[in-house]
Amino acid sequence: MTEQFRTEKDSMGEFQVPINAKYGASTARAVENFPISNLRFSRSFIKALGEIKKACAKVNQNNKLLDKNFADSIIDAAQQVIDGDHDKDFVVDIFQTGSGTSTNMNANEIISKIASESSSENIHPNDHVNMSQSSNDVIPTATNVAAVTEIVQNLIPAVESLIKSLEDKAKKWEKVYKNGRTHLMDATPVSLGQEFSGYSALLSERLEDIKSSLINASKLAIGGTAVGTGINAPDNFGKDVAKEISKSLGINFVEVENHFTRQGSREEVVHLSGCLKAFAVSMFKIANDIRWMGSGPVSGLNELIIPALQPGSSIMPGKVNPVIPEMVMQVSAQVIGNDNTITFSSSNGNFELNTMLPVMAHNLLESIELLTTSTDVFEKKLINDLEANTEKLDENIQKNSILVTALVPVIGYDKSAEVAKEAMSQNKTIKEVLLEKNLISSEEIDELLNIEKLI
Repeated sequence: MTEQFRTEKDSMGEFQVPINAKYGASTARAVENFPISNLRFSRSFIKALGEIKKACAKVNQNNKLLDKNFADSIIDAAQQVIDGDHDKDFVVDIFQTGSGTSTNMNANEIISKIASESSSENIHPNDHVNMSQSSNDVIPTATNVAAVTEIVQNLIPAVESLIKSLEDKAKKWEKVYKNGRTHLMDATPVSLGQEFSGYSALLSERLEDIKSSLINASKLAIGGTAVGTGINAPDNFGKDVAKEISKSLGINFVEVENHFTRQGSREEVVHLSGCLKAFAVSMFKIANDIRWMGSGPVSGLNELIIPALQPGSSIMPGKVNPVIPEMVMQVSAQVIGNDNTITFSSSNGNFELNTMLPVMAHNLLESIELLTTSTDVFEKKLINDLEANTEKLDENIQKNSILVTALVPVIGYDKSAEVAKEAMSQNKTIKEVLLEKNLISSEEIDELLNIEKLI
């Protein structure tokens, strides 16, 4: 069927808009201009836009700039956007005008149409919904509000839960001993609990980094309008809007002290993304370690028993693969790539406006979502059911020739190296070689090579 259209007008004149669309001419022009990808702004970003428009309407009414009937209608329409009732009408591609003006107008037109229909008033997308605002402060504000909200409400709880699960494994395995490895080669012993306590502490460090980065990310551009001077906005507009957003979301946001640090520059987002990247790198390390320790079962390390979740091969029956670690490693790669895009994009802050705002917002929010969901799955489908192959671990540690390190203070480095080489070449234990050479008594060997005293 041929799609039906209605005629709408904007400042450039008339334009055809799909008959059932809530948006208007400006959005329709952007759809025609940017047929670039299938990427659209996320639910979290759309929700943040709704929160901003709602807060701005309240502040404009308080400043007696907006009639109460108009303000109430805009607030109700913005709430529908917040609730996700009109996501299908947010149709503009991520790759668009660098300020995100098309997406800001997309929100303005949707809210304008809904508000006009409900109030029987002519509520204008620019004059009323966008009052005291510019795309140049709305889009950076939406980015930060969405990012901080998603991190506080979703990512932080997921990471804290994973840290607790890793701590539980560390405690459970504090007396499970294994060979340490450096350069992928056998080293002196550690406990499996020590390794997992390291993983827990590593993620705790990254979590504190992320939390710290939220301090600057919570400082909003709103109130700066076009170039950071606040033209066409009343006094204290940004401060008052930040208060309204804070009240609505239960998260503390403030107006940035200097608006020229939020519109021409986006380094608070670079810092936040860098912390997410560091977390992704830590997750990669943990997932990769577990993948290696679970390798085998015949020709690999076979030290950990990874939960069997699905067939590992379409041709090899019985094969089980480390699918969850592999998923996490791929997510880490994506987040690292997103961070590169964000860093490069932020470097394009030319004078009073960065003109790569949409792609920065998209990549940042994608990283947060991917890290949140992958962290949750990593804990629930891997860490919670992970088991130690204690028999294999004990077998390996008994054969570890590097245990001679504990003998160096007694028989010296050179003699210890000689014992290690002989043990490896003849597939004997260190104790067997020491007794054959009559270097130390059996009791002294047992004391020196007591695993609990070596870690």
